Amino acid sequence: MKRPRHFSQSSAADRSAGGSPASSKFHITQAGRPRSFILVTGGAGFIGSHLVERLLNAGKTFVVIDDFSTGSLENLGAVKKNPRLKIVRSKISRCKDLPRLAANAEFIFHLAATVGVELVVKSALHVLETSFHETEILLKAAAKNSTPLLLTSTSEVYGKSAKPEFSEDDDLLIGPPGQSRWSYACSKLTDEFLALAYAREKKLPVTIARLFNTVGPRQTGRYGMVLPRFIAAAKKNEPLKVFGDGRQTRCFGFVHDVVEALVRLQNCEKARGEIFNIGGTEEISMLELAQLVVKTLCSKSKIQLIPYDQAYAPGFDDMRRRKPRVEKLERFVKFKLRTPLREIIRLTAAN
Repeated sequence: MKRPRHFSQSSAADRSAGGSPASSKFHITQAGRPRSFILVTGGAGFIGSHLVERLLNAGKTFVVIDDFSTGSLENLGAVKKNPRLKIVRSKISRCKDLPRLAANAEFIFHLAATVGVELVVKSALHVLETSFHETEILLKAAAKNSTPLLLTSTSEVYGKSAKPEFSEDDDLLIGPPGQSRWSYACSKLTDEFLALAYAREKKLPVTIARLFNTVGPRQTGRYGMVLPRFIAAAKKNEPLKVFGDGRQTRCFGFVHDVVEALVRLQNCEKARGEIFNIGGTEEISMLELAQLVVKTLCSKSKIQLIPYDQAYAPGFDDMRRRKPRVEKLERFVKFKLRTPLREIIRLTAAN
């Protein structure tokens, strides 16, 4: 009988552009007991890096797979030399060691995704191809050894519904395929269908988390994220550009709270096979958000309204409200996001 594989110790920065860990230091052996580690795709991204930090501080060992297309090694700057962190610079589909990593991991967080409405509108083909293909490969690898997996999805899947609040079992209303803005929602919804099919037919332990506007330190505004955009402008006393009429509302969740919810879902076996909303419930219009940023940061910035067709493309479609119902999350893991928006702005701006 073959002994289980495990990972040897190596420096945290071991990685190679070819999609495999540096072979001289990072390798899998056939001897001894398996090392217990967590696999995170997109671990160098905004949310992923906070998750890695959180669980490294709790004594966990990590392997991060990230192609750094939107993530950055700087996001892991505080922990990249930690001997319990391995970084593989690769797409999921090009990671040669993925089958062995998935087989030996105690848990997988799948956070790798295209980020930002601006990037989605400009690169719909990339969004559609990347999301489904990479998720399919990861699910297949996880299923071979029934490695538990948490898939992060998005509130975008609720689409154009006019409901004042969204629940996990609501019907979904997606815009037409002629508007590339909806490609991301469709790709993530397909990921959800695929993951739940693996759960039913392959008995893969899967949990799905629909994230609602997660914000906080390290989030970049270069892909259109609204809060870091507003904060960056306010710090320079430049105009805050609000798209549309500014009356569309959103709810924001602080990244540390979101990470806590993800960790609790990881540890909740009853959550397997379920979908959960994760987000704040403090609803605010984009115009009010801009005003709050200016006030909180004592900025001299003015506020400008920019039509959608100038900000994105002609015919751009947006939803007026997006507020989650989070009773299910509270019921399963006894947790609710709690950081107030004004404090989120202050903490994000201080970074």
